[in-house]
Amino acid sequence: MSYSIGPGPLTPAVRAIIYINVGVYAVLLILSGFVTWLGLIPELVVTRGFVWQVVTYQFVHTEVFHILFNMLWVWMFGVDLERRWGTVPFAKYYLIVGTTAGVATVVVSLLPFAWAQSSYWAVTIGASGAGYGLMLAWAIVFPHRSIYFFGIVPIPARVFALITGAISLSMAISSGGNSNIAHVAHLAGLGAGWLYLKTPRPTFPSAPPRPPRPDYIRRVH
Repeated sequence: MSYSIGPGPLTPAVRAIIYINVGVYAVLLILSGFVTWLGLIPELVVTRGFVWQVVTYQFVHTEVFHILFNMLWVWMFGVDLERRWGTVPFAKYYLIVGTTAGVATVVVSLLPFAWAQSSYWAVTIGASGAGYGLMLAWAIVFPHRSIYFFGIVPIPARVFALITGAISLSMAISSGGNSNIAHVAHLAGLGAGWLYLKTPRPTFPSAPPRPPRPDYIRRVH
């Protein structure tokens, strides 16, 4: 009898995402000052045009447990999705969801509320926004699969996604913006993933089929 843990070997896009994150983490161990260039700081995006930060922040980690947990989520939920969708559609979804979470972080920081304005000068880093989007997609695509909540209680994937989203929302409300966890990015990742998967895609008529080629008589010269 054999046993397996998790979804199995790394798929191409999941492997690339993990390698990039680990590579950036290794670089920042030596050049820590680059966090202000690669992390997401809304004030720099708005006033200095550092627009790339809404993309690069999701590949930045400075703590070992942070990157381990996020890459575990990428592996857990990403492998099955990439196998189902294919490498290019999966990578596209990952980048769109993570980038949308970054844009949402900037937009929320501009709101005229104290809890929102505190994030205007803060640095947001990590793949959690994209990770939450992967979790939601996994729950939609595989709703009846089980996942162990806190590693103990098996619950359906869709229930796990609802509980995790509710926890993030309650923590965002209760913290009042005074938290070192990017709850806005988490919730934005969930929302972006849901909209992306539920929005109908335009369909285009396919080109008419080519007429069959005639059978030619083979002649030997």
